[in-house]
Amino acid sequence: MKLSFGKIFYIIFSTILVCLYLWIAPAWAISYGKENLVERDFSNQDLQDASFDHANLRSSNFSHTNVRGVRFFAANLESVNFESADLTTADLESARLTNANLKDAILEDAFVTSAKFDGAIIEGADFTGVLLRPSIQKILCARASGKNPVTGRETKETLECD
Repeated sequence: MKLSFGKIFYIIFSTILVCLYLWIAPAWAISYGKENLVERDFSNQDLQDASFDHANLRSSNFSHTNVRGVRFFAANLESVNFESADLTTADLESARLTNANLKDAILEDAFVTSAKFDGAIIEGADFTGVLLRPSIQKILCARASGKNPVTGRETKETLECD
């Protein structure tokens, strides 16, 4: 069977397009699951829809980062810097946010039911629509302060403090 120039061109062109797509895959396809990423710098990046499930991210920097919809399920986020990060709809279930910096972060509609916030800095954080266990809500309300510079919402109001 003889292939015409047009068919050969089409096959080569299609192959190049597929290779380019795989080479420049979008950030949502990135998975860092179960990786040891201690003290990594992810600041000022767009990591929307990435996955860090069960990853060790202790002391990593996500400041000013778009982490909307990112999965941090059961991740070690101890001492992580999320200052001014957008964590809207992020999955932080069972994550350890001990001593994490959430100053001015947006956690709107994030999933944090079983997350640990011991010692977390929450000044100016926006927790709008976040479901918290009553015991965690009480602890966070005791140290809530500030207003989020992006959403303009008071931290105490977004936590629905009494």
